[in-house]
Amino acid sequence: MSSAECDEAKPLIDAASPGERPPNTALRKLLHFKVYKRRWFVLLLLCLLNCSNATLWLTFAPVADQSAQYLNATLNQINWLSVVYMVVAIPLSFGTTWMLDTIGLRVTIILGSWLNMFGAVIRIFGSPPGENFKIYYSVVMLGQTLAAVAQPLIIFTPTKMAALWFPDGQRATANMMASMANPLGLLVANIVSPKVARTAQQIPTLMLVYSLPACVICFLATVGMRSSAPPTPPSAGAEHSTSEPFVRGIKLLLRNRAYLLLLLCFGSGTAVFTCFSTLLDQILCVQGYTNDFAGLCAAIFIVSGIVGAGLLGLYVDKTKKFMEAIKVNTSLSTLVACIFAVVCLMQDQKAAVATICALFGFFGFSTYPPFMEMSVEVSYPVGEATSSGLIFISGQIQSLVCMILLQSLATPIAESPRSTCSVAPQSWKVPMMVLSGLSVLSTCIFVIFFHTRYKRLEAEEAAIYGTSQGNGKATPAAEDAQPS
Repeated sequence: MSSAECDEAKPLIDAASPGERPPNTALRKLLHFKVYKRRWFVLLLLCLLNCSNATLWLTFAPVADQSAQYLNATLNQINWLSVVYMVVAIPLSFGTTWMLDTIGLRVTIILGSWLNMFGAVIRIFGSPPGENFKIYYSVVMLGQTLAAVAQPLIIFTPTKMAALWFPDGQRATANMMASMANPLGLLVANIVSPKVARTAQQIPTLMLVYSLPACVICFLATVGMRSSAPPTPPSAGAEHSTSEPFVRGIKLLLRNRAYLLLLLCFGSGTAVFTCFSTLLDQILCVQGYTNDFAGLCAAIFIVSGIVGAGLLGLYVDKTKKFMEAIKVNTSLSTLVACIFAVVCLMQDQKAAVATICALFGFFGFSTYPPFMEMSVEVSYPVGEATSSGLIFISGQIQSLVCMILLQSLATPIAESPRSTCSVAPQSWKVPMMVLSGLSVLSTCIFVIFFHTRYKRLEAEEAAIYGTSQGNGKATPAAEDAQPS
C-alpha cells in the first residue's frame, strides 16, 4: 500500500463530547488504527471469486438432461460433477485453514483464483463426444475437480478478510457480503444455465460463458491483491490476528465447550438447509408441483436469504448481539421447517409453499455470516480461518450423513396421476419429519446451552483502554473451558 493512500484512511474513533473522550493512551491507540478504501476492492474481489466458483459448481445441475446428452453420460455421472465439490472439500479443508492462518490471505486468494480459472478453462477443452466420450467426460471432471479444490481456498476466506481489512463496526457486514456471494452464484447458475443451454449442442457455449468471468477475476486477483493486510491494522483484533499457532489452535478449539456446541449446531443447521435445497424438487413433484415451480421456490429461498443476511449483518454490526440474533433467527427457522414438513404433503398449496421457502431463507439462511463471526468471537485468539474452517467441515460432514439418512428413509409409492416426477415418486413424509426433528433438537441445544463471552471484542477493548469492562458489546455468561 503506497503512502499516498493514507489520505484514504481515517482514524477509528467516534465523535464524543470533551468530557467523554478516552484517555491519552487510548486516544493514541485509536489513532493507530486506520481503514483504507482498498478494503472495498479486496471485498469486491472475494465476492466475485466466490460467485464465480459457485457458478462452476452448479453449471450442469440445472441442465442435467442436456449435459448428459452432450457428454453421452448418465444422470448419475452428471450429478457427480457437482458432488465432487463436497468430496474434495472435506479432506482439503484442514490444509486450507492452515494456509490462510500461516501463509496469508494474498497467496490464498491468488491461488484460489488460478485454480478456479484453470478449472473453468479446462472444461471447454476436447472434442465433441463420439467414441471417446469417456475421455471428454474425464476432461470436464478434471476441470470440476480443480474448481472444487479452489472452493475451500475461497469459501473460508471471508472471516479472515473481514478481520484483517475491516473495523469492528463493519466486520459482520463485510463477512456477510463475501459469504452471500456464494449462494448468489448458485442463483445465477440456476438462471443462466437453462437460458444459455436450451439444447445439448449449446453446452460448450455454456462452459465458455462461465470461463470468461473466471479469467477476468484471476487477472484482477493477480495484479490487484498486493498484500494480505493493510499497512495499518483497522482494529486491535486485526493487529493480533492469528496469534496462536495452527496446531495449538486446533487443540484449544477441541477444549472449548462453547465452540464445540457451535460446531455441532451450525453443522446441523447446514445439513438441514443442504437437504432442503437439494431435495426440494423431489419432495414437491410428488404432490404435483412442476419443476419450474420448484426452481422458483429455490430462487425465492436464496434471494430471501441474501436479503435477510444483509439486514442481520447490519444489525449485529451495530449492536454486537451475535448470540441473541442467531438464537432468535434459528428458532424461527426451525418453526418454519416444522410447518414445511406438514405443508409439503399437501396439494395445491403454491402460495403457502412459496411463503415458507421465503421465510426459511430469510430466518435460517441469513444466520450463516453471524455464525462465522461468532465462531471467531468464541475461539479468539485462534486464527479466523481455523475456527471458521472447522465449522464449515462440520457442516459438510453432517450434510453428507443427513442426505444419506433421508434418502434411505424415503419409500417408493405407487404411481400417482398428480406426480410430475421424472422418476418413480417416493414418499418424503418420514424423512421430512426426521429432518424437522433434527432441526428442533439442534435448536434447543443451542438456545439452552450455548453461552459465551465475545472474546475478540473484549480483547480489542482491553488493548485500547487497558480494561476488559464491557461496554454493551460483551455479554457476561457462563465461560467455556478454553484457557486464556
